[in-house]
Amino acid sequence: MTLGFYLLYAIIVVLCIVVYRLGFAKKLPVLKNAIVYAVLVIGCFPLTFFGIGLPVAEGLVASAVVLIIYKVRLHQSKNKEA
Repeated sequence: MTLGFYLLYAIIVVLCIVVYRLGFAKKLPVLKNAIVYAVLVIGCFPLTFFGIGLPVAEGLVASAVVLIIYKVRLHQSKNKEA
């Protein structure tokens, strides 16, 4: 059971980082960036408890897919204009 919890925690952390980078990240200094990621990693711990009974990881996957599609379409439209 412990291995499953840590694996779910790692998956949620990776997916949260991907969603943050795709949707919300801005250029920050290194220290502020480290603080943001540290808080994100700590904040994923309660999400893991919710993820045991609720589809947290699946929701993060859906968010990542939507943001990837958005970024690809945005990139295509910018290339079309140029």
